[in-house]
Amino acid sequence: MELVKRLFAPVDMTEGSPWKKIVLFTLPMLVGNIAQQLYNTVDSVVVGNYVGDNALAAVGSAGPILNLLIVLFVGISVGAGIMVSQYYGAREREELSLTIGNCITLTLIASLFVMVVASLVARPLLELLDTPESIIDWCQSYLIILFVGSAGLAFYNILSGILRGLGDSMSALLYLLVSTVVNIVLDLLFVAKLGMGVNGVALATVIAQAISALLCLLRLMRMTEHFDLKLCYLKLKRKHTSKIVQLGLPSGVTQAIFSMAMIVVQSLTNSFGEMFIAANVIVMRVDGFAMMPNFSFGTALTTYAGQNVGAKRYDRVEKGARQGTAIAMGVSIVLTSLILIFGKALMGIFTKTPELVDLSREMMGILAVGYIAMAVTQGLSGVMRGAGDTVTPMWISIATTILIRVPVAYGLAFLTRSEQFPGGRQESVFISLLVSWLMGAVITFFFYKKGSWKNKAV
Repeated sequence: MELVKRLFAPVDMTEGSPWKKIVLFTLPMLVGNIAQQLYNTVDSVVVGNYVGDNALAAVGSAGPILNLLIVLFVGISVGAGIMVSQYYGAREREELSLTIGNCITLTLIASLFVMVVASLVARPLLELLDTPESIIDWCQSYLIILFVGSAGLAFYNILSGILRGLGDSMSALLYLLVSTVVNIVLDLLFVAKLGMGVNGVALATVIAQAISALLCLLRLMRMTEHFDLKLCYLKLKRKHTSKIVQLGLPSGVTQAIFSMAMIVVQSLTNSFGEMFIAANVIVMRVDGFAMMPNFSFGTALTTYAGQNVGAKRYDRVEKGARQGTAIAMGVSIVLTSLILIFGKALMGIFTKTPELVDLSREMMGILAVGYIAMAVTQGLSGVMRGAGDTVTPMWISIATTILIRVPVAYGLAFLTRSEQFPGGRQESVFISLLVSWLMGAVITFFFYKKGSWKNKAV
């Protein structure tokens, strides 16, 4: 019983060995992020095997639009995590309680907005992207179900972010594992047994996310030793809502711009036909797993930096940044090597079409070295965000996405046009992504060493 209590107790990162604290905090998140990636992966595997390659393409084509229209949740989640970690590190109970209460109310408002607005604009956006007629209806119905049930997605991501800010990554992991199992079971039930197709996949995801959100809320309601969760704290306060927005807005804007760039590139992807769209979906699903260590260490370093900045332990912040980023790079090298070695087998999970397997493996090979670069970007950006500087990572993301990735993608496609490839080489899409990742790592390292992030504490 004592061991269970220790596992689920909030982690104080202001004391002890930095790398040990970071690794122990990252491990549950890494498992959790892998489990969350299973949501989309299982969706793709189920529709690819039980419905067909076009259904697989439909689920993937809906992704960039889904990401664009949930940027509000991203912003609130980032702002909440930074404020919670800093107030927790500073031991300010009243401010912590107000921050958490205001986050819950903001999440409810954002969920209602997305539910209505996103459902109305889904079809026009799909048409704007020249989504093939063979998959556009599937894309639309998939998106609408997810948007109508978006409250579960919103509350899980934001409440689990609050738990991590408090140093409790284990609870968020446990609840995510529960919902992942529910999602897999419902996917198989709705699609394989009941023949609901793409709609069944979306419905399974909505139900599973709602369960994980409810479990997170129940956990927070029991953490009364650290803060109070009463009705009076749910009332929006200008100081706290404005600070949440101020800290979270750059990350929300970054996600919005990144998603818009993905939509622009998706238009180029769509021009290469259904086969390449399906290959892109497979690569992005495997890419999600390859990125997991980077995202997990980045989030851990955000919490680590936030708590230590709150406690005014800047010496520990820099030491943890070096150690955490180095470990993330090592893990990324190992994982990327495994993906390259077993690439064909991985791609074969999604489809039985040999040409699609070969095309997906070829595209995945282009991105390989980029994952190591992303370990640097995510790790050091996480430190800057945790310290309260969310603007610098935003500008870096905008520069690498808008000024580098999109022009490189379309430029390479234009330069490689030929009789055999009238629209240009398909590799242009992935080479542009690799270039943006490499440049992002260089620019992020420069601004981290510059050190202006040290003056941004809440």
